[in-house]
Amino acid sequence: MTLRVLIVDDQELFRDAIAVMLARDPRIDEVVAVASGEEAITHVRAHAADVVLMDIRMPGIDGIAATREVLRARPSTRVLVLTTFDLDEYVYAAIREGASGFLTKDASAAELADAAVAVAAGEPVMSTRATAALVGFVRDGAPARTPEEALAVLSPREQEIARALATGSSNEEIARQLFLSENTVKTHVKAVLAKLGLPDRVHVVIWAYENGVLRPGA
Repeated sequence: MTLRVLIVDDQELFRDAIAVMLARDPRIDEVVAVASGEEAITHVRAHAADVVLMDIRMPGIDGIAATREVLRARPSTRVLVLTTFDLDEYVYAAIREGASGFLTKDASAAELADAAVAVAAGEPVMSTRATAALVGFVRDGAPARTPEEALAVLSPREQEIARALATGSSNEEIARQLFLSENTVKTHVKAVLAKLGLPDRVHVVIWAYENGVLRPGA
């Protein structure tokens, strides 16, 4: 796999350094660096990018709004948020807009490259602790639908897979729990994401809690 990566950050030294390091990775075919959310949106509309490494806090159009517009222009693009801080309300807002995860800016070049490859393959990039912390950001109040209504689009087996994904289980763990092969699990995971209209496993967590499929503390 070779990737086209777009770096979006208003700090020139940071984005240029990351661009140089990522360009050395043989899995990455093209690296472009821009300084603002506005430039990111313009670039993605004109030139497809597989992965966008998006700064969250920028003047003008910030990373949250830019994520929304980038994915509106090219839904197949994957956005990975770069932040100085750990998971907070800004990062969560970007994930709600479709970002596939986040890394802090002290991540190494190898970690950034591995993360870009992972999100391009449809895998989220987020620690188990951060995934669990998402629950604390899910809105309070009664879900818009009952769990039965939310799950109705899925087959019984897919419902089991969806519940397991929502708890953060890996494919290997799901296979062991349900006595399936990992390849079978992968096939079911793809079907679950497609039927729910979700980009990746991180968004299954949000979907599950927002629809009452899982409850905090359950």
